[in-house]
Amino acid sequence: VQLQASGGGLVQAGGSLRLSCATSGSIFGDYVMGWFRQAPGKQREMVGIFTTLSSTTYAGSVKGRFTLIRDNAPDTIYLQMNSLKPEDTAVYYCRLQKGKDDYWGQGTLVTVSS
Repeated sequence: VQLQASGGGLVQAGGSLRLSCATSGSIFGDYVMGWFRQAPGKQREMVGIFTTLSSTTYAGSVKGRFTLIRDNAPDTIYLQMNSLKPEDTAVYYCRLQKGKDDYWGQGTLVTVSS
């Protein structure tokens, strides 16, 4: 399984971006898929994940501003980010976990200027 992330860039505070993460390879059964981020000097943290095909959970810092969207053919997830803040600046990674298998996409940089 490979994950291809895209959509990062530079945006002003208050603006919006949409990240995408496309999967390649065969995936069957249940798995968790979502977005994480790592800001400079900080630990990687969960942003939002699909805990099932349609159920989601978000970090408190992004709830109400970020939305996960899913397209199942093939499995592609999006992170719609609105009302961006400078503190959202980070490298964003998509991740897929299936049992003991743990896949990460390459990061995509989001920079929010004040």
